[in-house]
Amino acid sequence: MQEATQKMIEAEHDRVFEAFLRRQYEEGMALADSSDLIRLYPMGWPTVERYIAEFRCKGLVRDRDGAIRESDFFEVGIWFPSDYLRRANPFEVLTWLGPRNVFHPNISDSFPVICVGRLDPGASLVDILYQCFEIITYNKVTMREDDALNPDACAWARLNQHRFPIDCRPLKRREIEFDIEKAG
Repeated sequence: MQEATQKMIEAEHDRVFEAFLRRQYEEGMALADSSDLIRLYPMGWPTVERYIAEFRCKGLVRDRDGAIRESDFFEVGIWFPSDYLRRANPFEVLTWLGPRNVFHPNISDSFPVICVGRLDPGASLVDILYQCFEIITYNKVTMREDDALNPDACAWARLNQHRFPIDCRPLKRREIEFDIEKAG
């Protein structure tokens, strides 16, 4: 009896999780369609658990000679594990794909890690994309070296706050309504 009950619970969870994944796909693709700054690449079908998010916004990188400069291409991998609706580990859900020389306190320059802070179970793909965007563009910055993934970037950021945000454009294009009246 317990085994049958457990199988029913797992089947219900699968249906709920699949509905969640479908909704994330629809909402994520709608955001990408309404943005000039993000491209979203779903990985797999019919249920998409993984994405590559390509951001075409301005952020910072550090060249080999130590110079800090702007760049406009960043990639993040996103994965919704099967237990994502119950627990969410941001270091499991998110993978920094590039560039490796990114320069931000919340992004490691040694490991493929980006920290968006607390990630609630079931946080939407759109929310995650906005959080990554805010980090890349320096709208969201950790200013504590003891809590930063890149302490050098943290120290630099504290001295250069006047430069933030690096990119002020919104992730989603603003819709403009026109009322056109025919003359005459």
